[in-house]
Amino acid sequence: MSIDIIFLSCLSPPVGALFLETLMWVIGTLVAMATITELKCALRETLESRGVLGQLKARIRAEVFSALDDQREPRPPLSHENLIINELIREYLEFNKYRYTASVLTAESGQPEVPLDRQFLANELKVTEDPSSKSVPLLYGLVSHCVNSSDKGGKVFLRGVAAINTPGTDA
Repeated sequence: MSIDIIFLSCLSPPVGALFLETLMWVIGTLVAMATITELKCALRETLESRGVLGQLKARIRAEVFSALDDQREPRPPLSHENLIINELIREYLEFNKYRYTASVLTAESGQPEVPLDRQFLANELKVTEDPSSKSVPLLYGLVSHCVNSSDKGGKVFLRGVAAINTPGTDA
C-alpha cells in the first residue's frame, strides 16, 4: 500500500472526499491548460505557415492606431514632396506584399487612396526608366543609382530641409 493511500484512508470521509475532489479538479485544470497551450501552439503554427499571422498582427495594429487617432487634431497639409515620398514607400510596401502596412501609411499620412501613376512619379523625380526597371518599385532604382553612382567621388549632395517645402518648416 502506498503512503498516499494510507494518508487518504486516515482522513475522515468528508475531508477525504473533498481532498479527492480538489485533487481531481487540479488534475483536470492542468490537463485543460496543457490542452489550451497545445491548441495555442498549433493555432500559431498554422497561422504562421499560412502566412496569415503577420497580416493579422498588422491589421490589429492598424485598427488600434485608427481607434487611438485623435481626429480633433488636424494633420498638417500633405506637401508635394511628402506625397511623392509616401507614394514611393507605398509602391515598395505593396510590391513586397506589406499590404496592411501600406494601408496604415495611407490612413495615417492622408495619402490619396488611389495610388499615383508611376509615370507621373518618374517624371516628378526626373527619372528615365528602361523596360527592366519597370518591374520593380522606383525606390529600388533610386537606391541602386545612389549605391552604384560614381559622381562626385561616390557622394550625393543633399540640400538642407529649408530647401524642401515640408509641413512645419518656413521654406
